Amino acid sequence: MHKDRTRTASSPLLKTVKRNWDLYLMIIPVIAFFIIFAYLPLYGIQIAFKDFSAFKGIWDSPWVGFKHFERFFDSYYFWRLIKNSFLLGVYSLAIGFPIPIILALMLNEVKSNRFKKFVQTITYAPYFLSTVVIVGMLFIFLSPRTGLINHIIQAFGGDPIAFMTSAGWFKTLYVFSDVWQTAGWSSIIYLASLSGIDTQLHEAAKVDGATKLQRIWHINIPGIMPTIVILLILNLGSVLSIGFEKVLLMQNNLNMSGSDIISTYVYRSGILDAQYSFSTAVDLFNSIINFVLLVTVNYVARRVNDTSLW
Repeated sequence: MHKDRTRTASSPLLKTVKRNWDLYLMIIPVIAFFIIFAYLPLYGIQIAFKDFSAFKGIWDSPWVGFKHFERFFDSYYFWRLIKNSFLLGVYSLAIGFPIPIILALMLNEVKSNRFKKFVQTITYAPYFLSTVVIVGMLFIFLSPRTGLINHIIQAFGGDPIAFMTSAGWFKTLYVFSDVWQTAGWSSIIYLASLSGIDTQLHEAAKVDGATKLQRIWHINIPGIMPTIVILLILNLGSVLSIGFEKVLLMQNNLNMSGSDIISTYVYRSGILDAQYSFSTAVDLFNSIINFVLLVTVNYVARRVNDTSLW
């Protein structure tokens, strides 16, 4: 009797798999990628609680508990890393998150398809430039002696500014160059959400005498609000995980006080100084903070407007 029930319950699943075997076959590389590069490496987390030795291996290295975490918390760099990582993450979120939404709302109101495609092409193009190219452009345009920006400043009677070696300018340069590179591409998902809004709502609003701004505020923005909330949760959940590559390329000894973040410190400690256990502990601490933020923001979002990741 039990076998018959199991067979009956599993047969619809088997039929679905057989009917869509090609779709399930396509998802195998994605599943394999996450298993190999995301889940199997979790075995190495225990290095954070050990004095890892390459000769002894992970399993035989001596267990030291929270020694490396305590060392990090007591270090001179702890508060500087937390402050820089948090400020850069919040700055990026405050400037970089709303701009793609505004761009999508503006593009959605453009009636000329030719002009709309032109603007989309211009705004999408920087996304396909590598981070190395973007940082190279920053060094060229912001050079104190040959940079275009400093030539303009001098033309108006100002003194040249060493942007790339100034700790005070680092966060602004990072955030706005990132906005320039990614805003157009990030607006695609909002444009897709806007295309799913029922046009009859706009027609009814026009009949009632609503202006374009009123229709944007009362129809378009509420229509894409679930998408905004989901992306906001994901962004807040990774607020301390700033793009490592770009920060490292922009970083130098003169701007270190404003550019040193957790990920670059992990790189120096783990790769350059070969402190594998210590760097793993620091990175694990960063991951735990991001996880806590993600769960907290998701909980708040679910309580406020019933939109959440889970």
